[in-house]
Amino acid sequence: MSRVPKNRRQHLLARLLADNAVTSQSQLVELLIAEGVDATQATISRDLEELGALKVRVPGVDHPVYAIAELPTAQQTPIEHLRRVLGEWVVEISSSANLVVVRTPPGSAHVVASAIDRSRPAGVVGTVAGDDTVLVVADEATGGAALASLLGRLAGRKDVRSSPPPAPPEEEVEK
Repeated sequence: MSRVPKNRRQHLLARLLADNAVTSQSQLVELLIAEGVDATQATISRDLEELGALKVRVPGVDHPVYAIAELPTAQQTPIEHLRRVLGEWVVEISSSANLVVVRTPPGSAHVVASAIDRSRPAGVVGTVAGDDTVLVVADEATGGAALASLLGRLAGRKDVRSSPPPAPPEEEVEK
C-alpha cells in the first residue's frame, strides 16, 4: 500500500465516486485500500470538500451517496477556491509583456489552470497548461506584470518576477 500525490488521489476518488454508490468516508477508505492507496479518513474528508462532493439521494439506494456535481462552464467558482489552489500548487510566478508564467510541481499545471479559468479573475484572457507550467494571457489593459502581482498576492507569494520593459530600438536611442 502506498501514499500517492494529492492530485492523483483526488482523481481516483472522483472515479470511485462515479463508479460506486459510496455512502460513507470509511467505505471510501476501504475502496482506496483495494486500489492500493493508503489514506486516512481525515484526508478523505478534506479531499471530498475540495472536490465539492455532496451527499445526494439516488433511486434504489437506501442511504444518500457521495457525488461530485459537474460545474457548469458558465458558473464562476469563488475566489477563495483560487486562493487555496494557488497557495498550495504555485512554485513560481513571472511575467513578460501580457504573459504570466506560473510554475507548479510536475503534473499539477492543469489544476492551477482550471482554477484560474473557473474563477475568472479580472484581466485574464485565458490559460494554457503543460505538465508543470501554466501560461496565463493577460488582457492589454491589465498587462502581465499586474496580473502576475494579483496571482502572487492570491498565492501568498512575495517573490513574483517581472521582466523589465524592452529597450527602445537603436535608432530611437541615437536621437
